[in-house]
Amino acid sequence: MEYLGKELENFDKAVIWRLYIYSHIKKYIKKSILEVGAGIGSFTTNYMHLSKDITLTEIDRNNFLFIKKKFKNKKYFFFNKETQKINKKFDSIMYLNVLEHIKEDKKELKNAVNKLKKNGFLIILVPAHSKLYSKFDKAVGHHKRYDLEFFKKLKLKGTKLEKLYFLDFFGYILYYVNKVFFKNETYPSSFKIFIWDKIFTPATMILDKLLLYKFGKNILFILKKV
Repeated sequence: MEYLGKELENFDKAVIWRLYIYSHIKKYIKKSILEVGAGIGSFTTNYMHLSKDITLTEIDRNNFLFIKKKFKNKKYFFFNKETQKINKKFDSIMYLNVLEHIKEDKKELKNAVNKLKKNGFLIILVPAHSKLYSKFDKAVGHHKRYDLEFFKKLKLKGTKLEKLYFLDFFGYILYYVNKVFFKNETYPSSFKIFIWDKIFTPATMILDKLLLYKFGKNILFILKKV
């Protein structure tokens, strides 16, 4: 499947948001790393200092060629194919706003667990709340948005839960308002992303903590292989 590139270019500007996500997952990013669906490498730059053993996959051909060029001076491994076809095991596997693009998501997660080394971590970030599914989700190839129950009921043999909670309270409010008042808008404008990233994300960092991560626009799910 090929993905449209506009949303990746726009969200590439969400620097504060990516740093916020990184602050929540950095302790689980270990040694050999697989980032599934790396896109244009926006998040890769946040953790690349942690390891030299990095593997990036990207199904979209244009994005795949882009990241190969972007990181051409790095000794990374690049694959333009699915996770189960990679003959290697990893200490950390990440799906950062990627799982929602995969129709057979449960099968994908089982394949990912099989690619983890013992004591390795599976790190998942997905858009939350199925009721928020919008024209934007459909346009960018999201099969669904997720509710906590999906992960609570998920049975992946040989794993234990490390984290499961919401992030981005203000993002939820903004997304809901945008869905109601801008029904015909497919992509949020660069200006809206700027406001969300530079003004609301710093506020969200504080409010999420105060609210004990009980509500937000995204779900963070981390498993450990035992």
